[in-house]
Amino acid sequence: MEPKKLKALIDERWPGTAVASTLQLARAGIDERVMTAGVRSGMLLRLRRGAYVQRAYWNTLKPWDRDRLLITAHYESTGGQARYSHISAARLHSCYLWNAGPMVHVTTQYANSPGSAGSDVKAHRLPLTDRELTTIRTPDGRDMLTTSLERTVLDCARILPLDQAAVIGDHALRKGASVHAMHRLLSETPAKRGSRRALDLLNVLDGRSESAGETRTRLMLHSFGLQTFTPQVEVPTSEGLFRADFADPESRVIIEFDGTAKYTDYKPAEEVLLAERRRENALVETGWRVLRLHWKHLDRPRELNERLITFLDRTPGMQKRP
Repeated sequence: MEPKKLKALIDERWPGTAVASTLQLARAGIDERVMTAGVRSGMLLRLRRGAYVQRAYWNTLKPWDRDRLLITAHYESTGGQARYSHISAARLHSCYLWNAGPMVHVTTQYANSPGSAGSDVKAHRLPLTDRELTTIRTPDGRDMLTTSLERTVLDCARILPLDQAAVIGDHALRKGASVHAMHRLLSETPAKRGSRRALDLLNVLDGRSESAGETRTRLMLHSFGLQTFTPQVEVPTSEGLFRADFADPESRVIIEFDGTAKYTDYKPAEEVLLAERRRENALVETGWRVLRLHWKHLDRPRELNERLITFLDRTPGMQKRP
């Protein structure tokens, strides 16, 4: 089949979902011959056996959106019977993640579960109670079996470094998860492996952090011995309230993590940025100092620590750090 005709056929008959199973494609009139030709031509991408996506659409996606589609592909190829857990459950709960990887995580009650097969799957054999289970309806109408939000946070804590798990846990608190409920689940579960790591996570969670970058910044400040910075402090200025990511009112120092989301979520980026700069100028006029951090700074903790020491040493009244 000519490439133009093949593309027209696929575009015309593709089901109304990003990921389609072999059965869904067959029902739409895209048979095995067309699927094979689509894969060979590069128009279709087989995410795993029995699950396909149009490559043109795939190429437009951010890495984290691709990772979520991999869960959908697993769901379609296994009949939707798997219980998604750990990082995959965090994705389905729409929690923030940072460097969590594309692997699909499922929890099974027995070995050799059909949903646990595949090199793209990490299977966990852990006991689950009814209150640790839930079902999430996806925007495209799929009902996916997952672990509860609280159980998901604890499971992520068992397998991830503290900062990665804290990104998930902080956002879970903002979504309504309860630290008290997680402590109770942790004390009652018969699965003891990783419990110490989970407890360590619960001791550092803070729902005031509004992004992955803010969570990482908070943990890094604590690791540097800077305990006096409070998240989300509102400082009045002549240009309106300045909501600081982290502030030490006594020394009048503010630390801001600059991610793109804070400037694009609600208003045009230029408008928000200009208003932010006006409030920052008003802050400086009243004696505050502002240090701005970016992702690259968080990836170089030693350099960041030295930069903070230099900045704070120039701040009157700020306790000097070793």
